[in-house]
Amino acid sequence: MDLKLLHIFRNTPFGREMLLGSSYFCKKTGVSPVIYIPEYLKFLMYFENDVVQVDLDKSFLKAPGTAKEHAVDIVRSQGMPDPEFISPKQFTASTLPDIPVNFNFMCCPRSITDMSSKIGLGYIGPKVRRIVQSAKFPVLIASSIYKEWTSITVMFGGSANAVKALRLGLRIGELSGAPVDVFTQEGKKGRQYYEKEIDKAGLSNEMEENVRKWHVFDSGRLSENLYHIPHGSLIVIGAYGHGVIKDIIFGSIMEKVQTIMPNNLLIVGPNYGVEMG
Repeated sequence: MDLKLLHIFRNTPFGREMLLGSSYFCKKTGVSPVIYIPEYLKFLMYFENDVVQVDLDKSFLKAPGTAKEHAVDIVRSQGMPDPEFISPKQFTASTLPDIPVNFNFMCCPRSITDMSSKIGLGYIGPKVRRIVQSAKFPVLIASSIYKEWTSITVMFGGSANAVKALRLGLRIGELSGAPVDVFTQEGKKGRQYYEKEIDKAGLSNEMEENVRKWHVFDSGRLSENLYHIPHGSLIVIGAYGHGVIKDIIFGSIMEKVQTIMPNNLLIVGPNYGVEMG
């Protein structure tokens, strides 16, 4: 199966860092990058239960004459073949293209819609959150500055979505050859609860065979224990929605991790369910 990652390219220094991050992910995992260079400030993504309109800022339309050349050069710099480019064929309106959603991954900055000068650690924009909530694919949030990763850390809290994240983390480890660690903030449930959930998911043997270390913290604050995650680790984590008021609530652990950690994040939303080949 040919696995593909969608990347919306911004032809700016900030956009270069993002494409370096997603290209590195593709190189490590054997995934093929598919790049969309926007020609309009808006596009639609038709998911099964939601339609997400993404409103880009004007920086995404900068220097269109060199965008494709720069994107190819960035991907080549990772020792990869030239990427595939998509040109929308369907339009909901004359300046509102429909972008396909049949990908295995998508790389997003922490915010699609804000200028890069406003994007800071700890802020994931509402449109990115809606993509995470609606998509069947995981969303890669690349570090704001290009950052390679040499290990994988799965955040496991026992929920159904955490089990999905664990399966995905183990699969990424298999594809990349990178060691996999698991991180659990125990809280009041106790280690046996988490062991039982892993066993129910049929992952006990795979955990034992393929996880380098399971870090279970039964004391201390999460914000302090997160220091034990290596700076060069890709964090795989599940996010889930409690409903929509102004924003999607990711869940307390997800919110703290994305606020504190500068690492690359691979986020599994509640609709993720397509098994990777």
